[in-house]
Amino acid sequence: MTLPDPQPILFLIEAFRRSQAMFAAVDLQLFDHLEHAPLGVAQLATLTQTHPDALERLLNTCVCLELLELRDGLYSNPPIATTYLTHSSPHALIGYIEYSQKALWHLWAKLPDAVQQGTHRWEQVFGGQGELFSHYYKTEADKRRFVMGMHAFGLISSPKVIQAFDLSGFGKLVDLGGATGHLPIAACLAYPNLQAAVFDLPQVLHVTDEIVSAAGLASRIESIGGDFFKDDLPPADLYSLGRILHDWTREKIDLLLKKIYAALPEGGAVLIAEKLLDESGVKPLWPLLQSLNMLVVTEGKERRLSEYREILTQAGFRNIEGVVIEHSPLDAIIAFK
Repeated sequence: MTLPDPQPILFLIEAFRRSQAMFAAVDLQLFDHLEHAPLGVAQLATLTQTHPDALERLLNTCVCLELLELRDGLYSNPPIATTYLTHSSPHALIGYIEYSQKALWHLWAKLPDAVQQGTHRWEQVFGGQGELFSHYYKTEADKRRFVMGMHAFGLISSPKVIQAFDLSGFGKLVDLGGATGHLPIAACLAYPNLQAAVFDLPQVLHVTDEIVSAAGLASRIESIGGDFFKDDLPPADLYSLGRILHDWTREKIDLLLKKIYAALPEGGAVLIAEKLLDESGVKPLWPLLQSLNMLVVTEGKERRLSEYREILTQAGFRNIEGVVIEHSPLDAIIAFK
């Protein structure tokens, strides 16, 4: 009898170790220390106040994971580490890495409980009551970690989402829950005549203003404080929702989309950025894992395009189009009034 190849299972058994190796290297700021010049184990151990032998094991693992390079006993950053794993890089994914290490890792440990009960695990793991995002914004450090984590993903996905459809006919874009404004920034860079705004909780907007100003777009992108469930929406002929709908229950989604529909002029539209499940429901892996992430973290889930069509149609929208974007964390949907 020939046994099945156990490699897929063996890979999954140790897959979390790969993540933790990267998490530890980021936490120790190894990539920051190597930003300007290659260094040896002894130098890095002194800089990071770590045990030399233990540190060498971590460094060599990162070399094998292609996060570091080793030559003549000196470690250095390859381009991927310089771009995504150093604090000084505008494309750094460190915010989301820290959020994954300090929050998601612990929440995912309770996945069996989430599957049994069908509810997120935030109170079980971290305690407290109230809205989920009040937990994310508990301290200034927590808030910035979460917002900048979303920003890093947005830098990868938003330009591709904006390119998915011809938006030249719109004059004013309002990004609901837009955080750092990465989507309006991408839109304004693509369409010079477009005006835009970020509508988000007031305690986030100082980060929004910082990022928008750095992009040189402060004159075209304003920041407006508010709660899109409770407050009137700023006027626009195009609203955008980036990684918003997957956070919430169907009831809250219906409420928000009907509110958007009512605020839009005839011919206006809503642009949605979410990762779409295949109609089979069993691929791709990214949105499947993200849907489990929504289970342990929020009230929401990932959906098929057909499900979004049904939701948008019920809210009154027509001419609904969806685009699966290759090599992007998000896909795009547009629907018109």
